[in-house]
Amino acid sequence: MLGPAVQMVRFRKGGFVATFVALVAGVMILTVCGLLVESGLRYQGAPQRYAGAAAVVAQRDITIAGPEMFGESESTTLVLPERGGVPEALVRRIAAVPGVADAVGDRSIAVVPVAAAKVPTAGHGWGSAALAPYRLVSGTGPRSDGEIVVDARLAEAGGLRPGSTAEIVVGGTVQRFQVSGVVAARGREAALFFTDAQAALLDPHPGRVDAIGVLAEPGADPEAVIASVRKAVADTEAKTYAGDGLGLVEEPAAAAAREFVVQAGASFGGYAALIIIFVVAATVGLSVRHRRRDLALLRAIAATPGQVRALILGETGVLSLLAAVVGVPCGLAATVWIRGELVDRGFVPESFTLRGGFLAVPAVIAAVAAIALVSAWIAARRATGIRPTEALGEAAVEPAPDGRVRVVSGLVLLALSGCLIALTGGLDGEAAMGAAVGMLYTFVLAVALLAPWINSGTARLLAPVLRAVWRTSGHLAAENLRANARGMVAVLTALVLSVGFGGTVWFLQDNLERETVVQSREGTLAQHVLASGAGLPASAAEEARRIPGVLAATGVRRTSVIVPMDFGAQEVVAQGIDPQGAEQTLDLRVRSGSLADLKGAAVAVSESRAKSSGWKLGGKARLWLGDGTEVTLRVVAVYDRGFGFGDVTLANETLGGHTVTGLDDHVLIRTAPGVGTAALAALAERYPASTVTGTDRLTGELARDLAISAWLNRLLIAVLVGYAVLAAANTLVMAALSRTRELSLLRLVGVTRGQVRRMVYAEQSALLGVALTIGVAIAAVTLSSVVNAVAGQPVPYVPALGWAVIVVGTAALALVSTILPIGGLLRTPPVEGIGVRE
Repeated sequence: MLGPAVQMVRFRKGGFVATFVALVAGVMILTVCGLLVESGLRYQGAPQRYAGAAAVVAQRDITIAGPEMFGESESTTLVLPERGGVPEALVRRIAAVPGVADAVGDRSIAVVPVAAAKVPTAGHGWGSAALAPYRLVSGTGPRSDGEIVVDARLAEAGGLRPGSTAEIVVGGTVQRFQVSGVVAARGREAALFFTDAQAALLDPHPGRVDAIGVLAEPGADPEAVIASVRKAVADTEAKTYAGDGLGLVEEPAAAAAREFVVQAGASFGGYAALIIIFVVAATVGLSVRHRRRDLALLRAIAATPGQVRALILGETGVLSLLAAVVGVPCGLAATVWIRGELVDRGFVPESFTLRGGFLAVPAVIAAVAAIALVSAWIAARRATGIRPTEALGEAAVEPAPDGRVRVVSGLVLLALSGCLIALTGGLDGEAAMGAAVGMLYTFVLAVALLAPWINSGTARLLAPVLRAVWRTSGHLAAENLRANARGMVAVLTALVLSVGFGGTVWFLQDNLERETVVQSREGTLAQHVLASGAGLPASAAEEARRIPGVLAATGVRRTSVIVPMDFGAQEVVAQGIDPQGAEQTLDLRVRSGSLADLKGAAVAVSESRAKSSGWKLGGKARLWLGDGTEVTLRVVAVYDRGFGFGDVTLANETLGGHTVTGLDDHVLIRTAPGVGTAALAALAERYPASTVTGTDRLTGELARDLAISAWLNRLLIAVLVGYAVLAAANTLVMAALSRTRELSLLRLVGVTRGQVRRMVYAEQSALLGVALTIGVAIAAVTLSSVVNAVAGQPVPYVPALGWAVIVVGTAALALVSTILPIGGLLRTPPVEGIGVRE
């Protein structure tokens, strides 16, 4: 039946356009997701500084053991937020491995050359230059602790050459060094080399190195050397990287980008797949239903059920193939654009490239085709399950709604949605958002199953209103809605999905951003902030406290920690503070305990984090610092403002030696009323690249950072909502165009063109009103549940303009997608229209 199927598609293009568009959009969206995931899995960075090493030993991630399920132990592997190090003692152990010519400990030190402050730079020991290896362009290597070597980028940007003096900000202070040589540029960051002894002295992580590079002896078997090195470090948490893996250890952003891209593509692909299932199933099913007369005629002229099913599946298969031909190139082009945007916004490094597609593209084509074919088979069951003599009669009237199975399933899903409301209220963070998304889809699926009865009930309920407003046309509209209750299932589902999904996920992002900014603004009591791009030592806060008129000064460090969860672990935002006077500069809205007790092995946590992790005031909290160091701390305070300041607050002494820079990001300063800023400006002059501004700058920077991070979420949300809207428009146009014979018959029996048009207006108004009511109710329940669970706000923030756009936009979509096609149908003479094929 493939030949007739191709002919059917060829000669009835109009009837298949909606299905084709839905399939193309679905293939395009899933291609983007699949290609991002596959590229992320294949991405290994690009080794440059370690290009000459046979292997590199480092700790860039951590594996947290989880519970045992089905006899197997579950675990979670996370990239370390603060780039973990390895014990320096391992250098000698690895150097003793047979086949190893040398083992070099590499330290990465945060430095800022004053003469080239805008060039991202990292300091290293001169011994690590052999790992690239770096080539001296001029001069010699550093021979004393007062000498450095710079790469060509720094030399050009700062006007440096052998013999010149360079001011380097390291450890929050300015130090002067003499340039002894210039090396060729390698790596994404500019490099500056100290002597190995000076690098060890400046490194804020004593006794540890960032990585250990392994140089193999000439003629040694690389694979054997790598295996021996792995065996030598097997009793430690360090890993041995070789080959393509060298890029991941050299460029910490590469590992984070890889995890980010894979997680973003997979999670978005999952949400998109659910919506695509809804849309494609509804569109394909409606397309088959609108051709009941064709299928009935085939059955009446002795076509077997198998032949009719083969015809329908053949049509759908042809459309799926054509959709793949168009959708895959569009998806590839969209992925290229998204990759460029991700690089420009700092989500992934420049070295991230799109690779593969050999697995993702066939999988996407097969998945979308399978969804379409299953939907077509389900839609064709009734047409192929009746006797040929009954086929034409069945096609002439609207079948009654399905019976018990459908209504029971719908009611069960509705009850499940209610249970998810309660479940969401008892969860926090990502668990609550996951439950809310499940609640949203369950609600929509329940509406789809119960739609025939919803449509029929609406027709009966609104019949008096429709008659009162539109009179005869209103009466016809009410009867039409009731008679065509099952035929309008796809229309109602598409509209509810558009409103419910758009009203939930878009405003959820608004609520999270707003809550974060509000908490940060209201929780900052200090009026001034001393900030430096090069970092500030602890002495900056101490000096600030000695200034007359300063009431309190608090050094703040931004970081992340890893906390255990029921099924693994999770990275959460954290901050380190100097607890002296912190309650005068910060108001975290402490519910119990005190920030003054944040000394030694102590921690303060947000209420939501304490609840989700089972931590209690006075109890123990087990977590991992950003570099992978496990600590067990006593909970001394529980606070509310976790969004604005992070879920975990530690003492700076606890973070000492466990962050990349070992410095404060900024110092919050609170002064007495009327105290000027002249003395604070003098303080800023003592610390390079630092300024004193109002704390409103922090809120502004936070808002900008959130806007950047929210860009991807908004893009994904816009795509999903746009696809739902496209589905709604497709469904409405299909439903309108299928009414040619019906409207022609009404006009032949005396109904005027104006009455037909008003009847359509009345139908759409009733259907739109029900869809908006249900969609808004679903969005309101879902949004309020998740915002209350995540942010503790029972009433979510919903901008009036946003709701107006959703409601007015949906109304305009429904009316335009119906009125324009119906207007075209009414221009066809009824005598011609009554004989037109459906």
